[in-house]
Amino acid sequence: MPTCQAYDPAFAYEMAIGIHDGIERLYVQNEDVFYYLTLYNENYPMPVAPDVPDLAAQVMRGLYRFAPAPAASRQATLLFSGSAHGAAQAAAAALRERYDVGVELWSATSYKALRENALAAERWNRLHPTQTPRTPPVTELMAGTPGPIVAVTDFMKIVPEQIARWLPDRAFTPLGTDGMGRSDTREALRRFFEIDEGHVVVAVLSALAGQGQVEPDLV
Repeated sequence: MPTCQAYDPAFAYEMAIGIHDGIERLYVQNEDVFYYLTLYNENYPMPVAPDVPDLAAQVMRGLYRFAPAPAASRQATLLFSGSAHGAAQAAAAALRERYDVGVELWSATSYKALRENALAAERWNRLHPTQTPRTPPVTELMAGTPGPIVAVTDFMKIVPEQIARWLPDRAFTPLGTDGMGRSDTREALRRFFEIDEGHVVVAVLSALAGQGQVEPDLV
């Protein structure tokens, strides 16, 4: 829906930024849009908002770097959204400690916003063939990131797959909750849908093996 502004915040400060943006656009600018902000009934500690320039704009564009990759012999990029940040951060720590893989962490607050902005850039290029082409923001953001990209979400894989076509030169692995719904503990469900720490680690190592950076036996 074009008027739907869909966001999947992982942290309280991201939620606060989204609510503030919604109030501004709906009640000050009187725009004909509505906001869909996911909330989770899972308790976890909330980090302080990082001290980065234009954090609010970065959150609302749909993607920003949450943490740089530590020094390591091999590197990869991991995108998370919503409560999937827990598995992402745990996997990043395990990869560094056990496999000498440094992971750069990115918070993907809105794949829908990333897709729409990429489509807008494509359309502009198509209708202005004699002018300097525009680069989709997601392509620009991911251009300087290290290694293969793995995206983990509590939604279906098709959600992060919305940006895959604008990362043509990168190995991209989406992890999501495709399959039949069921009721169980969060830990069991995440293991079943293969979005827990262990499966994120395997996905990163598998992507590195595909590039010849680790041996298949390690995966």
